[in-house]
Amino acid sequence: MYNHSELKEIIEKALLNLSYNTEALKLIEPVKYILSIGGKRLRPILALMACNLFNDKIDDAILPAIGLEVFHNFTLVHDDIMDQASVRRNYPTVHNKWNVNQAIISGDVMAFIANECFLQTPANNLLRVFRVFNKAAIEVCAGQQLDLDYEKAAIVSQDEYLKMIELKTAVFLAASLKIGAITGGSDDKDSDLLYEFGRNIGLAFQIQDDLLDIWGNTKVFGKTSGGDIVANKKTFPLVKALEIASASQHKQLQKLLSFKDPDTGEKVKNVICLYDQLNIKEITETLANNFIDRAFSLLKKVSVDEERKKELEYITSSLIGRDR
Repeated sequence: MYNHSELKEIIEKALLNLSYNTEALKLIEPVKYILSIGGKRLRPILALMACNLFNDKIDDAILPAIGLEVFHNFTLVHDDIMDQASVRRNYPTVHNKWNVNQAIISGDVMAFIANECFLQTPANNLLRVFRVFNKAAIEVCAGQQLDLDYEKAAIVSQDEYLKMIELKTAVFLAASLKIGAITGGSDDKDSDLLYEFGRNIGLAFQIQDDLLDIWGNTKVFGKTSGGDIVANKKTFPLVKALEIASASQHKQLQKLLSFKDPDTGEKVKNVICLYDQLNIKEITETLANNFIDRAFSLLKKVSVDEERKKELEYITSSLIGRDR
């Protein structure tokens, strides 16, 4: 069995050796740049781990796993344009280093480079793997559209929010695991179980991320608490607070959301005070834990020895900050 660091090394080497068949070198420079500035490589690592559950030989899964990473980075290039972000992984974003037009066209070609990686899947699994990827890719775009829609919406329900983060974040983690399982030779039942495992882990991860922005340890996470509050971002705590607040609390919260004063620290403090009145931290933690418990109960049903699951349990437990 491969461990996390061995798989990451395999992925980094494969990314470095990726060939680009194009006559326009300027098109590829931003692609190489975004793929070279780091990242957890979580999606390809999950794909290779899922393959390794069923097969000691993971070679057939490497290029599809690279396709997942290329596509993920394509979405980041375009997300950064939409968010007008200037920094990604402590480096200038592609549109900031070059320009918006260059970022759009170089981002576009990454989607097709990802396709080329998937086309290297052995013929017996190619159609199944590509359909899983393509479905997830469309869903990621749909999730991004919902995110844009909800920025302008006055009220977003809990169910609407969960559907958005499922599409935007969770389904691609889920698809990574399913693609790895298929290339490893799993049957449909096990690949579907791993898909659902990944979907639940993805939901838990995003909800925890929302929680940590407000109540996380600033020293540990390296960012100022309450950034989502300052930006009026519709994260789970805000969605839930607006849903369960009394009329007076709702009015108070809406007033805070329209707060334009430069003293953002006061806004953050007052919003958190309202969240505390509504027990939002505990509600958020409970929901995340429910998804985590569901995920690991699904992993137990996958029909391979528990010993083979340990590395996957370790990496996903690290992702969601839970000791197992």
